[in-house]
Amino acid sequence: MKQRKQRRRMKKRQRMAMLAVIAWIVFGAVAALVYVALSGEGDDGVTVEVIAAELSEEAIQGEALFKANCQACHGVNAAGTKLGPPLIHDIYNPGHHSDKAFYLAAQIGVRAHHWPYGDMPPQPQVKEAEVALIVRFIREMQEANGIVYKRYGG
Repeated sequence: MKQRKQRRRMKKRQRMAMLAVIAWIVFGAVAALVYVALSGEGDDGVTVEVIAAELSEEAIQGEALFKANCQACHGVNAAGTKLGPPLIHDIYNPGHHSDKAFYLAAQIGVRAHHWPYGDMPPQPQVKEAEVALIVRFIREMQEANGIVYKRYGG
């Protein structure tokens, strides 16, 4: 009787160990898929080459906030992914998209208009002072990549 209970416990432990292994395999596969989706590798999204900039102290703070709140969709250094457009792109030059456009995007979201990514939802977790730092980061990165103010329509 005691041996039977021990065998049942042993089989139960083996099943639990097997389930744990399967769970780790599934977790790893899902993590790999998420990484590919967020990195923009193998997608049809618009991405751009971005030259890293020497950033001011405010832009460095903005970079950290960008990484935490924007990078998942807009990519490393705002180069774009299949989930969101590159912000280091002439469409976002200050003459076409003013700083106010970035504040409104965070506050109320953006309807898709330039790109096929769909609408950007509001980002209420990003406060106005944080948006200012993110904009500073984006503008310094744009300038380092030759994107400067151009009058809209011209």
